[in-house]
Amino acid sequence: MDAIVRVDPNIDPARFRRTLGHYPTGVCLITAIEPDVGPAAMVVGSFTSVSLDPPLVAFFPDRSSTSWPRIQRAGRFCVHVLGVDQLGLCQRFASKTGEKFAGLDYRLSTGGSPMIDGVVAWVDCEIDAVHEAGDHFIVVGRVIELDMVEGSEPLLFLRGAYGGFAATL
Repeated sequence: MDAIVRVDPNIDPARFRRTLGHYPTGVCLITAIEPDVGPAAMVVGSFTSVSLDPPLVAFFPDRSSTSWPRIQRAGRFCVHVLGVDQLGLCQRFASKTGEKFAGLDYRLSTGGSPMIDGVVAWVDCEIDAVHEAGDHFIVVGRVIELDMVEGSEPLLFLRGAYGGFAATL
């Protein structure tokens, strides 16, 4: 019989964040067009592939996000893997103020979501499922189209700071 490991329910959230901050994440911009309202977007550091067959990806918006309900109402979204030279774009969309799309050129994906040029890769999706997970949601997207830009380096987030990747091999 396997031993049951009990997790301390009183784990300090700041320590949890600092500890997991030692694992680098990519920085992604999620965009959508909310029906009858217009473009919506949010920056996430929690994006992952889920399945090859069918092709599924996921991201994890905070329950308190004001952008996530707008994206959910769209029923579809486009993930943009931001490049190391796009910190300004990240900061623009991470801001709680201002019209994030003002003066920004974009085109629409096959699925109808805003697509911003110059990103490392993009993944156009329809919402497949949404699951509750503590203070976040797990949003599973069914991939309908995707592409990448060869040679571009991703923007990374590690220990509270943004940076790039330097290959050592």
